[in-house]
Amino acid sequence: MPDVWKITGFTIVAALAATLVMLPPGIALAWLLARRNFPGKSLVDTIASLPLVMPPVATGLILLYLFGRRGPIGGLLDRWGIEIVFTWKAVVLAMAAMGFPLLVRTARTGFEHVRIRYEHLAATLGASPARIFFTITLPLASRAVCAGALLAFSRALGEFGATILVAGSIPGRTRTLAVAIFSETEVGHDGSAAMLLVISVAIAFGAVAFSNALLRRPADEART
Repeated sequence: MPDVWKITGFTIVAALAATLVMLPPGIALAWLLARRNFPGKSLVDTIASLPLVMPPVATGLILLYLFGRRGPIGGLLDRWGIEIVFTWKAVVLAMAAMGFPLLVRTARTGFEHVRIRYEHLAATLGASPARIFFTITLPLASRAVCAGALLAFSRALGEFGATILVAGSIPGRTRTLAVAIFSETEVGHDGSAAMLLVISVAIAFGAVAFSNALLRRPADEART
């Protein structure tokens, strides 16, 4: 039987780390797509959404090419003694890549619903663009941003295809809940796989339910 709680703890910590990694670029890109028109906007939007429709193993293969020791990014990091592939960092990277589109799409909706009038009023009072964003725009879109982060976290928890390619299934190092379920099923340990499955479903259910509650609340408040 696998070390269930160790695998669960590692998966949750890795998913949280992946969520923190994707938050700054995800929020920035969501705001950019919601508020700015620029050449290539449609292309950027399409590229950001690709992990949602591509096979996860394809995303993992791209990450492997980019962050492997012979890859453009991995080769550079290797010179500094930083190894990505088949380490816990690869798990976080794969989770972040797969959850990123959900964060961007949900946060973008939140930014699109923020009334620009409030920002214009703050600007007329002398507030800088940065201050307007952090004190008005982001707080008003915070529910959608948090909901997107929770959805991305949920997706990270269940990530398998990209993880198995770029991080492998190393016990105690890169084995997540999804990878462990596959490994236990493959060797016929159905009881262990079922236990891991229940834990995975319970955590994901809670995160998605909370995310849905955050997205529903503004609509409920608007009707009252």
